[in-house]
Amino acid sequence: MKTTKQIVVVGLEPILTLWLRNLTVEASGNHPTPSHLSLSLHCVAVATLSQRCALVCCAKMERKMEENMRDVDTGSEAGGEDALVGNVNKLMVTPTGYTGVPRKGHLVFDACFESGNLGRVDYISEFEFDLFIRPDTCNPRFRVWFNFTVENVRETQRVIFNIVNFSKTKSLYRDGMSPVVKSTSRPKWQRLPTKNVYYYRCPDHRRNYVMSFAFCFDREDDVYQFAYCYPYTYTRLQHYLDSLERRNLDYLQREQLGLSVQQRRLDLLTITSPAQQNPEKVKKLVVLTARVHPGESPASFICQGVIDFLVSQHPVAQTLRDHVIFKIVPMLNPDGVYLGNYRCSLMGFDLNRHWQEPSPWAHPTLHAVKQLIVRLSQDPVGLEFYIDVHAHSTMMNGFMYGNVFEEEERVQRQAVFPRLLCHNAPDFSFSNTSFNRDVVKAGTGRRFLGGLLDDTSYCYTLEVSFYSYMTAGSTSPVPYTEDTYMKLGRNVARTFLDYYRHNNFIDDNKLQIPNHINSMEVLSQGRHGNGNGNGRTSGGERGAERTNQSITGEY
Repeated sequence: MKTTKQIVVVGLEPILTLWLRNLTVEASGNHPTPSHLSLSLHCVAVATLSQRCALVCCAKMERKMEENMRDVDTGSEAGGEDALVGNVNKLMVTPTGYTGVPRKGHLVFDACFESGNLGRVDYISEFEFDLFIRPDTCNPRFRVWFNFTVENVRETQRVIFNIVNFSKTKSLYRDGMSPVVKSTSRPKWQRLPTKNVYYYRCPDHRRNYVMSFAFCFDREDDVYQFAYCYPYTYTRLQHYLDSLERRNLDYLQREQLGLSVQQRRLDLLTITSPAQQNPEKVKKLVVLTARVHPGESPASFICQGVIDFLVSQHPVAQTLRDHVIFKIVPMLNPDGVYLGNYRCSLMGFDLNRHWQEPSPWAHPTLHAVKQLIVRLSQDPVGLEFYIDVHAHSTMMNGFMYGNVFEEEERVQRQAVFPRLLCHNAPDFSFSNTSFNRDVVKAGTGRRFLGGLLDDTSYCYTLEVSFYSYMTAGSTSPVPYTEDTYMKLGRNVARTFLDYYRHNNFIDDNKLQIPNHINSMEVLSQGRHGNGNGNGRTSGGERGAERTNQSITGEY
């Protein structure tokens, strides 16, 4: 029987008790009394971190006050880290005043690698370190994404890492989200146990919110890597697209739509059956983009799920290729992804606020994609769907944003696709889906293209949680994995068949789906089956998910 490598560490209680005692006293602003300390220590001993008894009590009033604060997508310049312009590079952190020979346990931090981000490390004590996120390049407002390694550890060394300069206050860390970790001997990403993670407002850091997590290193020779969410790098995308090209599929075309400021590829995939197979057939046109915000790595997993399904031999995929032309831009902001930014490009621009007038020199990738969409909208075929894929830092599940229209009939038509997707994907929430005309979103792809394209086109932002989803009847959130993000992408692709059958564009009598496969059963495999593009029924993927979720133990 195959065994799964685990990162399992126990015995953090003593260090957590000491640390939390100090934290509780500081957060409350009160001087400790014997009874106060006794109560605090008792709470630490019996409660998990996810309950955060002391911290929640201190933060209740603050959380209510924040509900009316600025848009959660914007950042704050507070934090004093404007000077952080680069990542730490093999930085060994030793006690203050230490001049001896470096030894095991003097941790070495590094973020000088693709998509890495860590700007500064402060030594607090032998078991506690303050970590500062490097702001996005040329824009100090955004500090959310982190991705760094730690080495030169001592076996059983216990530490607490404090991420002290987040630019956002609202966060899924309040709802149980935790960072992901892997090591050289266990290369599969795992989530840290929720009970080892705190999120609180800290008086020592301008009352910014701080995320602290406890960890115990268990293998001296391993290099450990921690990240905000599962990374999906520019290089990984290039390897994936290269592997697709090598398959020489006649229904897949890859082209370079343009180059970024730093001369990285802006790739465009076209997926459709060759015209010569049925030259008289009129096809629909769908455009999908992802990673305009570089730190939203789940968007890339969804996008890959869409592509994997559309190029597969699944009968639904074959039918879609016969009736639809899919144009996919998998990574709209390759420089930002490569540099480890959260929201901005190399030059500090939030590209999803510049659709109205993108500059060919400052926003070359956005300029190229906009030109493509304008050309496609003028094509006789007509552009029917534009979907921009994102990840959300404060909400659960997958959901969509759409536009607001005056005509009720158009409003109803726009709601069809999200409703169908909700039926096919158990992690998609129609109740979280909303249609708005928010002024601060005016420069987004969804808003701008919704005004540019005609009234037969639909523009959506597809969002997915950085953390988890709730299904019907569930009592606790299910954390997303790389596989479940891709599974949502496959269900998005399947839903196009449901949509075009609903509109009678695809004739049920001409579907090239074997008689033994019911079309609704095929479409709902995201709910009942493994959804891997081969038509097999349930068991496989659900069982794999349970195995993956059980990998993470006590750190």
